Amino acid sequence: MTNPHINRRDLLSRSALGLGSLALAGVLGDDQLLASETGTPGSLAARSPHFPGRAKRVIHFFLNGGPSHVDTFDPKPALAKYAGQPLANTLTTERKTGAAFPSPFSFKRYGESGIEVSELFSRTAQHIDDIAVIRSMYAQVPNHEPSLMLMNCGDSVQTRPSMGSWLMYGLGTENQNLPGFISMCPGGLPIKDNENWQSAFLPGAFQGTYIDSQHREFRKLIENIEHPQVSNDVQRRQLDLLRRWNHQHLQPRHDAQLQARIQSYELAFRMQQDAREAFELADEPQHILDLYGSGVHGRQTLIARRLLERGVRYVQLWHGAGQPWDNHDKIEDNHRKLAGELDQPIAGLLTDLKQRGMLDDTLVLWGGEFGRTPTVELGSGGASLLGRDHNHWGFSVWMAGGGIKGGTVYGATDEFGFRAEQNRTSVHDLHATMLHCLGLDHERLTYRYAGRDFRLTDVHGNVIHDILA
Repeated sequence: MTNPHINRRDLLSRSALGLGSLALAGVLGDDQLLASETGTPGSLAARSPHFPGRAKRVIHFFLNGGPSHVDTFDPKPALAKYAGQPLANTLTTERKTGAAFPSPFSFKRYGESGIEVSELFSRTAQHIDDIAVIRSMYAQVPNHEPSLMLMNCGDSVQTRPSMGSWLMYGLGTENQNLPGFISMCPGGLPIKDNENWQSAFLPGAFQGTYIDSQHREFRKLIENIEHPQVSNDVQRRQLDLLRRWNHQHLQPRHDAQLQARIQSYELAFRMQQDAREAFELADEPQHILDLYGSGVHGRQTLIARRLLERGVRYVQLWHGAGQPWDNHDKIEDNHRKLAGELDQPIAGLLTDLKQRGMLDDTLVLWGGEFGRTPTVELGSGGASLLGRDHNHWGFSVWMAGGGIKGGTVYGATDEFGFRAEQNRTSVHDLHATMLHCLGLDHERLTYRYAGRDFRLTDVHGNVIHDILA
């Protein structure tokens, strides 16, 4: 015991017959910092699901800011009937609203299912028989930040891992040379920045990788992907030496952050092999480029398909920096512009996935953090702004692909579209259903942290069997 270099682990092992080390092992086990039979903590290796799932991967179109459900996938003719009149059951939202505000967009029935969809998404609507629309979603508060955290991480208040991180923890990734979880957002970060794809208390290797998809040039799209002076062989030798030192440093410490850092170095090096092939579109035929469109959203959606077919597990496609769909005023002009940027890429993706046989095992999710009010927003002087306030009481999302029964409408809001009333669906229900499609039981996908088994759905969530194929 006179050794000045003895560490705490050795001290506990040598003291009191080693009982201290048993206590330490229990603590480390709670925080999942001990190596296990399943491999290194934070391993990215592909793992088997709890049961055979229909989906293997996810692509999530996130319309950050909150698209209006009554202008997209939830038609409300009663708003035209009562246009300009106050509604009896106006609910409290973030800002002051006034009378009933009918949608300026026309709705039409599509497909054999005859589901009504707005003209804003007329191309996407051509695939409605592959889509299940949930019209009865609800969130907790009418504010962006907590609602973003709820939709992405399952909790509007506490720091929790994101859906993509949970999926990486549960299934790993099928390509060790690319990140398994990627978030693309052109022009900058959304509100709440990288908290939207955080790993929180899960190993850091499961956090999403951010890509600014506004760039076309590969070196700008993925910064520092290539070393300007050092060859791959020299980098490999440097990294091998660094890894040996890091592992020596790690042995007596069990430092999860250091483990994640070591893995990130390795992944960054391996990305030099596969990233260019995945992110550059030069080998795509012209008819595929035309299918997705030439804009930034067409380009990032096509890149997403290339990532998915190369084994990436979860890809999020954000509309842009900040909250572009937050249209408190001039909703007709703003929603028409934004939907015009997305409609063709979404329809192109669904067509492309179907032609490649990938739609059957790819889960596609569309939506925002909440919806918008059926009443018009009022300015400080009480004048109409021709826009809509946030609405967490009721809104719509849709899913398609692996495990989803297309041509389905689930749930309903009231006659004006204010509150979810029929088959009310929480974000926890949505997450439980997505995990089920991927072969994961949301009650069994747990991670022990701080003495408690945590899960994406906390203590809530029911699988929506009515929308499952």
